[in-house]
Amino acid sequence: MRTIREIQDSIKALKAETGVCILAHSYQSPEILEVADIIGDSYKLSAAAGEVPAEKLLLCGVHFMAETAKLLNPEKQVYEANPDAGCPMAEQFPAEVISAAKEKIPGCAVVAYVNTTAAVKAVSDVCVTSSSAVKIVGNMTQKDILFIPDCNLGAYTQKHCPDKRLHFLPGGCPHHSAITLEEAQAAKAAHPSALLLVHPECRPAVTELADYVGATSGILNFARTSENREFIIGTEISIVQHLKLECPEKRFYPLSNRLCCPNMRATGIADVLRVLTEIAEGSAQELLLPEQIARDARRCLDEMLRLGG
Repeated sequence: MRTIREIQDSIKALKAETGVCILAHSYQSPEILEVADIIGDSYKLSAAAGEVPAEKLLLCGVHFMAETAKLLNPEKQVYEANPDAGCPMAEQFPAEVISAAKEKIPGCAVVAYVNTTAAVKAVSDVCVTSSSAVKIVGNMTQKDILFIPDCNLGAYTQKHCPDKRLHFLPGGCPHHSAITLEEAQAAKAAHPSALLLVHPECRPAVTELADYVGATSGILNFARTSENREFIIGTEISIVQHLKLECPEKRFYPLSNRLCCPNMRATGIADVLRVLTEIAEGSAQELLLPEQIARDARRCLDEMLRLGG
């Protein structure tokens, strides 16, 4: 059986041979991050992909991230390390449900979290990330906003945009939203010197207790640069592991051991090697999107750049 190091060496050799750029979400395993060219949250990966000269991109994450990378870089070839890795939140609502809900709120605009499928983005007016939602919603002219799919991020946005009326469908991240106020209080009681850093996909009661609320990239940056020495991390448990490796002089505690996304763990280092081998052999399946969906979804992303810039 080949060792992790041997697989990584083969990946590096194939990258040099094929010219592939590997994009890995921050929730991926350390052995994948070690061979990645770009690491970040879902939107950072897609945006950064346009800044590299590589014409072939291999996405290590979940399906909607690969779709977003393709939408923002239509001229590039996008491949998925594991095409079966999906996202329960992104796939909660079909586009038809969103269109029907919009019709019931006269004059409203649909704001789609980046954690949505290309088909849902195609029937939405603007896309947002967890770090840009407040700014973008605040800059919109419409008063009524159908915010989908994450109710908790929507509630956080509503709190900071009191002049807007946000409407929701019953959706969200099944992992972040499962964390309770009691768990957050218990974690703070167990680590009284630690700052609580949480993702806005957590329940409002949890975010209100936090010392910092932000996207994955924001949580990482806050923990890295803060003068504090202890932190409770309220997002995917892999971030605790990464921070421990990056900042050995600090202490990091998971808000809950239940904050583990099996969809993100579905991609392994062997998947990366397999797809790179297929790319080298010319047999890899490229991610392609229907022309109309790609055009309409790209408009939604372009509006995000306009309002969030």
